[in-house]
Amino acid sequence: MAKLLLKLQRYFRRKPVRFFTLLALYLAAGSLVFLHSGFSGEPRVPGSPRSPAANEGPGLPYLGVMQLSRGFKAAATVPGGTRRHGPWFKSTSKEPSERGKSRDNGGPRSRALRGRSGREKEEDRARYIGCYEDNTRQRTLRGMSFFDYKKMTVFRCQDNCAERGYLYAGLEFGAECYCGHKIQAPNASESECNMECKGERSNTCGGINRLSVYRLELAQESARRYGSAIFRGCFRRPENVSIALPASQLMLNMSVDKCVDFCTEKEFPLAALAGTTCRCGFPSTLFPLHEREDEQLCAHKCAAEEFESCGSAEFLLVYQTQVQDNRCMDRRFLPSRAKQLVALASFPGAGNTWARHLIELATGFYTGSYYFDGSLYNKGFKGERDHWRSGRTICIKTHESGQKEIESFDSAILLIRNPYKALMAEFNRKYGGHIGFAAHAHWKGKEWPEFVANYAPWWATHTLDWLRYGKKVLVVHFEDLKRDLFVQLQRMVALLGVTACEDRLLCVEGQKDGNFKRSGLRKLEYDPYTPEMRKTISGYIRTVDAALKLRNLSGVPEDYFPR
Repeated sequence: MAKLLLKLQRYFRRKPVRFFTLLALYLAAGSLVFLHSGFSGEPRVPGSPRSPAANEGPGLPYLGVMQLSRGFKAAATVPGGTRRHGPWFKSTSKEPSERGKSRDNGGPRSRALRGRSGREKEEDRARYIGCYEDNTRQRTLRGMSFFDYKKMTVFRCQDNCAERGYLYAGLEFGAECYCGHKIQAPNASESECNMECKGERSNTCGGINRLSVYRLELAQESARRYGSAIFRGCFRRPENVSIALPASQLMLNMSVDKCVDFCTEKEFPLAALAGTTCRCGFPSTLFPLHEREDEQLCAHKCAAEEFESCGSAEFLLVYQTQVQDNRCMDRRFLPSRAKQLVALASFPGAGNTWARHLIELATGFYTGSYYFDGSLYNKGFKGERDHWRSGRTICIKTHESGQKEIESFDSAILLIRNPYKALMAEFNRKYGGHIGFAAHAHWKGKEWPEFVANYAPWWATHTLDWLRYGKKVLVVHFEDLKRDLFVQLQRMVALLGVTACEDRLLCVEGQKDGNFKRSGLRKLEYDPYTPEMRKTISGYIRTVDAALKLRNLSGVPEDYFPR
């Protein structure tokens, strides 16, 4: 053996180039093996036992409510334990081409009725209100429009209009989409909306100079736009209106554009239409914009535009201008080292970055992170670069869920989100970035089912671990934060030990989205969850719900459970 080593030593002394070449190849091969092992397995949750396979029994160690199963049963595995990914994407609903083959060859009236029945199934997203006349010289819907003569669908048109804050979406000629706030034409016969959508032949997309019109039910009031302004709602006039809305001007030819332009020029974030008077101001304790009135109370026509509403002396129609409210934009590091470490804990995809944005605006202090994300640092999260134990930040973002990691924090805000939404959000982030989207190839390929199999159990164990090992945990549901931001943000700020004035919190409401909201323009037009996935995830939801109730907390919101 010694002679062999001596010969090799003499050989490489004579030819050092070959030695270094072999050494480089060896190191490269080792690096590839290391990288492969790092990315091929399921993400390990520190402190939590590996989730069992589909045919293994035990699950969570300390709650006997249910057994967490890693995989899906028969449909997900084959004899021998090899996972199959292909069959998971056999959707229960037929593809448009298959539906097209099965339909009958009835006339325009029957096709319109079939389109209506399809529309009624989409009532969560929009409500079909009828067929309307249209004119190329004066459009029925006068907002944004776009055409696609190959792939137009009802969903795509609705989503584009809703994303831009419009109230109505209309489809015409099978391929044209129009958006608007007002329908400015009379009804037409349903039989005249008789053209199939170019990208979805089972649905009707208007006709020749005829619009199939939908009212967008899911267009959030805060997202409804009129040009560059965001619609905030109809509100009763505040008692001290001249103090609450200090700038005003009489406008005999009132219109939304004129009032918004006036308040923008005066550098106010709110424009309030009060009949023939335009008022401007800030959200404040005198005018908090929390108690909306029925929009019909503000439905008084504008003098300069018959299809617009301009409110009245008693009920104001309020829009948010493009002027930034700077009362909550200042941020800095803590003046002295924090005595306690507070975690902002969540499962990936549960809205942690958005919550950090809200906390920074509400408190005026930077948030930190257990990790380092250069893209977030470049977007203004200056605490991202600090070590998480530096004590210079108000709270620390973390997705960790092991006992050791959890016990290193003195208290925590635990942010929980509907797992169906959280999984999809994290999948989009993983393959498309913080505000990007995963490609359809990823949803349709093996990546999505593998992701759900690995991450769905983690959604449950993450919450359960924080409830078990956390010292002082405040549970906040993502859905409650969206629905009632002011109240939930008050709870979060109170735990952080910071006194935030009410005007600052009202300012946050007006700046709540920031630059961290994923656009709705590329939402999936199909349900990516198979029945097997839903069955397993529903079990995890029940486990978390029971664990919350055992701690005398309210369970998960009702919309976590699919109808």
